Amino acid sequence: MAKENTTLATDKTKMRSRPLAATLILTVGVVLLGVSVMIAISFGAADITFNDVWRAVFSFDASSHEQQVIRELRLPRVLGALLVGASFAVAGAIMQGMTRNPLADSGLLGLNAGAVLAMAVCFAFFPNTSYGMLIVFSFLGAAVSVALVFGIGSMAKGGLTPLRLVLAGAAVSALFGALSEGIALYFRIGQDLAFWYAGGVSGTRWSHLAILVPVVVLAIGGAITISRSITLLSLGEDIATGLGQKTKHIKLFGTLIVLVLAGSAVSVIGPVGFVGLIIPHLTRYIVGVDYRFIIPCSAVLGALLLIWADLIARTINPPYETPIGALIALIGVPFFLYLARKERRTL
Repeated sequence: MAKENTTLATDKTKMRSRPLAATLILTVGVVLLGVSVMIAISFGAADITFNDVWRAVFSFDASSHEQQVIRELRLPRVLGALLVGASFAVAGAIMQGMTRNPLADSGLLGLNAGAVLAMAVCFAFFPNTSYGMLIVFSFLGAAVSVALVFGIGSMAKGGLTPLRLVLAGAAVSALFGALSEGIALYFRIGQDLAFWYAGGVSGTRWSHLAILVPVVVLAIGGAITISRSITLLSLGEDIATGLGQKTKHIKLFGTLIVLVLAGSAVSVIGPVGFVGLIIPHLTRYIVGVDYRFIIPCSAVLGALLLIWADLIARTINPPYETPIGALIALIGVPFFLYLARKERRTL
């Protein structure tokens, strides 16, 4: 029986995976990331030449105003967008693979709202908290949200279904959003939370990246490590169990990775949704169902999406900035409605 399951799972994965397309995305995507970073650094309220960007990165002159803007403001901002985009995309890919739910996304399932509520509590009761502790609070808030969503969704007859998961996520998001607003009004911290509600990476600094980079890199590395097991889970829990996978351990480790990625991303940009919904579907359409390809390709495409969304957000209506969350929602909402109406699931 195990041998038959192995053959079935291998055949399904081979039929629907495209390693050549994945290799192309990774190679071209990395080049495009480098070009996009240079473009994003160069354009803004004050346009800066590529030569200034190059010198600011490789031969920094502290007396140059343009190079100071690049080094202290734009470069950490763009790198922050890169990390956040990769985090949201990989978190969404893992959630969709583990739950076999095409609507899974950290925003739709309440993780982002939980992280924001935890930050509201942090601002209200621990106003001088360091950025490292802020990330820890975000993790805890996202964890509470996950527990509530899965608990509520599992209470009805028939168990946890994709629709119930989304409905439970919407309910928990509404509850946590209301609590966050209440805390903001009562403790008068609305201005502190406004940045996270709107969504943006303008406040990213090198001190934030010093904590964010190792956390995100390790989490994405862990996601790649369990990518084969995620592939088997996406084909069905019975198949994964028949192949000797310890599904409970994989789900626990995958959930921890999602919490780390979603919590750290929200601590930087706020509760931006739909990145983890759109990118994994786009990636799966291009490279197939093998999560050994989906996870790294999602990281690259998610990073590209956030870099360009941030660039458009600060150049579409200068000198004002448009919230990134609003721009991505213009794509994400129609995409979500399309998936919700779609009868066949391709996970």
